[in-house]
Amino acid sequence: MKLALVLKRDCDTCQLVGPLVNGLQAINELEVYSQDDPFFPADAEVIDDSDLEQSWRWRIETVPTLVVFDDSGTESRRLVGWDKTEWEDVTGSNFSENMPTFRPGCGSRTQDPGMPEKLSAKFDVHSVLAREISLGEDEDEMEACFDRGWSDGLPVIPPTRERVLRMLSGSSRQADEVVGLVPPDLASCTVEKIAINAVMAG
Repeated sequence: MKLALVLKRDCDTCQLVGPLVNGLQAINELEVYSQDDPFFPADAEVIDDSDLEQSWRWRIETVPTLVVFDDSGTESRRLVGWDKTEWEDVTGSNFSENMPTFRPGCGSRTQDPGMPEKLSAKFDVHSVLAREISLGEDEDEMEACFDRGWSDGLPVIPPTRERVLRMLSGSSRQADEVVGLVPPDLASCTVEKIAINAVMAG
């Protein structure tokens, strides 16, 4: 059995669990991932997850979360927040009587506003087929849209990958599904192209 603990310093419940980590690593195969401080908890072996890749791949919504893996590496159990009885059962420990019986966790950084779209675009595999255009470091997004003729003069919202993916998440259709032909050239119109235009229209 292998354990993985995801936490962050900016959380009262994680601060409660933090002092226990060093002892838990001594008796368990435990990996600890910190979302906001690679030196928290102190005196423990910590993996820096400030880019949130591992938290995102494990779909962590609350911290602390203790994930249990069986010998084949498959997740078999997950403890969210602090429940003294469950933590003792999983880790084989006997915690102090002064430890509270239960404490709810805090929101994972993966759930911060706008973060799910950014992390999905960065780490998930998507079927987005549209060509991505890289802008210069000093190039303004809004001006770039006008310069490329993407507007009839009215302001448009730059169709970033994150915004397009958020728009596509509202449909059950595949991004490359053709839903019609657009005159005058009768070009194929896919769900993805509609999503891009919907983003630009605001």
